[in-house]
Amino acid sequence: MSQTTRNHTETIRSILDHACRNHDTVLTEAVRADLTEAAARNSYRDAGRDELYDALVGTLTARSDRDPAYDAVAADVALQRHYREVTGENPRSEDADRRYRDTFAANVEEGVEAGLLDERLLKYDLEALADALVLDRDQEFDYIAVETLRQRYFLSTVEDEPLELPQAFWMRVAMGIGLREDPPERQERALEFYEALSTRRFVHSTPTLFHAGTAHPQLASCYLTTIEDDLESIFDAYKEHAKLSKWSGGLGNDWTNVRATGSLIESTGVESTGVVPFLKISNDVTAAINRSGKRRGAACAYLECWHLDYPDFIDLRRNTGDERRRTHDMNTAAWIPDLFMKRVREGGQWTLFSPDEVPELHETYGEEFEAIYEEYERMAEAGELRQSEQVDAQELWRETLTRLFETGHPWITFKDPCNIRSPQDHAGVVNSSNLCTEITLNTSDEETAVCNLGSINLAEHVASEGIDREKLADTVETAMRMLDNVIDLNFYPTENAERSNMRHRPVGLGMMGFHEALMTQGIPMVDDAAIEFADEVTELLAYHAIDNSAKLAKERGTYDSYEGSKWDRDIFPQDTVDRLEDERGVEIPLDTEERLDWGAVREHVAEHGMRNSNTMAVAPTATISTIAGTSPSIEPVYSNLYVKSNMSGDFTRVNEQLVADLEARDLWDDQLRDQLTYHDGSIQEIDRVPDDLKRLYRGAFEIDPRHQLKLAAVRGQWIDQSQSVNVFFPSTDGSKLNEVYQTAWEYGLKTTYYLRTLGASQIEKTTLDMAEYDDTQTRDESEDEQRKDHDAPTVEDPTCDACQ
Repeated sequence: MSQTTRNHTETIRSILDHACRNHDTVLTEAVRADLTEAAARNSYRDAGRDELYDALVGTLTARSDRDPAYDAVAADVALQRHYREVTGENPRSEDADRRYRDTFAANVEEGVEAGLLDERLLKYDLEALADALVLDRDQEFDYIAVETLRQRYFLSTVEDEPLELPQAFWMRVAMGIGLREDPPERQERALEFYEALSTRRFVHSTPTLFHAGTAHPQLASCYLTTIEDDLESIFDAYKEHAKLSKWSGGLGNDWTNVRATGSLIESTGVESTGVVPFLKISNDVTAAINRSGKRRGAACAYLECWHLDYPDFIDLRRNTGDERRRTHDMNTAAWIPDLFMKRVREGGQWTLFSPDEVPELHETYGEEFEAIYEEYERMAEAGELRQSEQVDAQELWRETLTRLFETGHPWITFKDPCNIRSPQDHAGVVNSSNLCTEITLNTSDEETAVCNLGSINLAEHVASEGIDREKLADTVETAMRMLDNVIDLNFYPTENAERSNMRHRPVGLGMMGFHEALMTQGIPMVDDAAIEFADEVTELLAYHAIDNSAKLAKERGTYDSYEGSKWDRDIFPQDTVDRLEDERGVEIPLDTEERLDWGAVREHVAEHGMRNSNTMAVAPTATISTIAGTSPSIEPVYSNLYVKSNMSGDFTRVNEQLVADLEARDLWDDQLRDQLTYHDGSIQEIDRVPDDLKRLYRGAFEIDPRHQLKLAAVRGQWIDQSQSVNVFFPSTDGSKLNEVYQTAWEYGLKTTYYLRTLGASQIEKTTLDMAEYDDTQTRDESEDEQRKDHDAPTVEDPTCDACQ
């Protein structure tokens, strides 16, 4: 062995030994020797220290499907490297902890001097905050979290020199959000906020994490706009679109006002080319913006399904046809009134109009919309409208679902539930949702709706015996204060956005770790007990979110447009389900039952008002749940073994709770691991796995999508906005797809999000001995080939983290 090789081996072993200090049981002396030798082989003669770190991380992550300990050790190695990059010191030295704390304070000062950070951060007692950092919490990150934070969230200088270590990152965000507080309380509030963030009980959305405490604190997650039907408004919308995207905002754009193809433009005497060419420009604006240099621009266009251009709209994401009429970089969503669904169910006709001839349809909903719509149909039959077209409602619905299955778009969202259940029905109409379909706020030509998001990590608030109610109440109280602070601290890229947000002050407190919380309690998602938990935990969240908004109103005043709102009329979210049923004239199969003392909350609201027009929205949390180390949002775990892809790379993920349960029964070994790989993370066909574990650890495609929609409906009773509800559809049967989306409407869901279908492959099987297994797949390969255009072999879509 050469001296260079010997030195490399010693360095690698030293790094590895430090990282393995809490994992001796799995990574024994023999295993470490093997890992050290493998990593040394993967390096080269003149490799520097960074290359040795890379070689060791690569060696560890290649074995991460063997046991979660390998991933944990890889995370530690990555943190050691990052510590050295930030401090310039050895992370294994005796004074490493002190250096960590000193670097935090020094780098805050450096960030202010460089113009990166708000100079008000220097008014904090930085030494006291440094002493409050809980450094052991770094060990709670897994490898994907470390890499995601390092590559995208930690601040760096303009020369790309890193400034933040993990606990310094949490403290910087807490300090930034604390700037809204009065100076005498600011220090203590920052510590309170740090505690919630660093324990990952609550995590702000990505824009807030990016920009809190910086010189340009654009903290809001998403924006909703309405485009008016004139050329100046359309091109002003593109400008606003670009400015909002620049600062990390995800966009939901309502295009229904824009007149249809063939409609008359009176000023020039020519016919309009319709909405599609303008959407193509919007698509290109989206593609041109790299949000904050860290995320792709992302937008979703909404169009009501009575618009004459709707049949062209649903084709926008197809891979065939005229490319000038395609928008491959922009999402689309259908905004569907109840009347259309009724026509579909009764096999009726549906009439398409140009909005310039039927302007009231855009600004009405429910019974009023139905009456006006039917009057316009009579006018069309009488020849009193210049343009209209009658189509078969079922055929249009079938075409919509076909495009959804083929391309993943348009998402299916429902206009009437969003409006009838809106707390702000006195302030205008909800014309669309946002990029991720969880926000339902009013928009107009003068107001761009803004929402500020963050999510409670349910997995941190449950144990095997159930919910820790006191802990949850405490976290929600802190979270609501932090979210309200965001509104006042936010840098608003446009006047319309600032006007709207300061007038209504909506926030979106959501949840993540729903499935992990179920697994922790031993509750299979397929069981009725999961529905009971969804009902119970969402009621608790709503109860405390609304109560704390009322408490903030007592301290800080009510939001400006409170008078006349549903809150002001003593109508809470759970009261609006019956209202939707009455307006729709169709039974909604939900039975809302209050378990908590809502009378006390109603008294607080009646006495003090509300600080926020809206309080809850469940976002996808694709990235922040990764940072928090939990299951995303309200979704089922994708699989027990899969490759997760985001902008930071591809990462193999194994269900740690399943592994722990299998180890407890002496079942986790190389053979079972290979079987898990062969079955793409499913345990349903592995005979050795007990039936109770098979039921508990079903993946997303092994749970009836209609059951998942019922879970969403039960949660939705308590939520004043909406939820990003992905539909996991394991079939190719169009009638079953129709049944799924009919179920969503029947339950009164406001919105749905992505349609997920099974990909052609999930996990590479190169490590398997194929002689031990049947060489045929359970799926039809030709079927997979047909769906390659829109199926992904990994769990995450590029725009999934747009809001969080």
